[in-house]
Amino acid sequence: MEKIIKYPHPHGEITVLWKPELCIHAGVCVKMLPQVYKPKERPWCNPENASVEELINQIKKCPSGALGYELKRPDNQMEIQLRDYFDRIAIRV
Repeated sequence: MEKIIKYPHPHGEITVLWKPELCIHAGVCVKMLPQVYKPKERPWCNPENASVEELINQIKKCPSGALGYELKRPDNQMEIQLRDYFDRIAIRV
């Protein structure tokens, strides 16, 4: 089973998902949102340092698909977006 690490935003609206086995360490996340992604610190992902829109925009640009998100919508439905290495949407609820 694929390992997924969750980094929830303190407001509860979005959770960043990271699949370490897929990560190719291209650094796109760090370059786009250095205030969020700090690979030399623990925890290395701090979603509270960006808006939901900034996080979604950055996650969609992850070249390996290692980053995804869970988004709690106003109607209490949950949207989950994970991509695989070939840019296919793996889960969307």
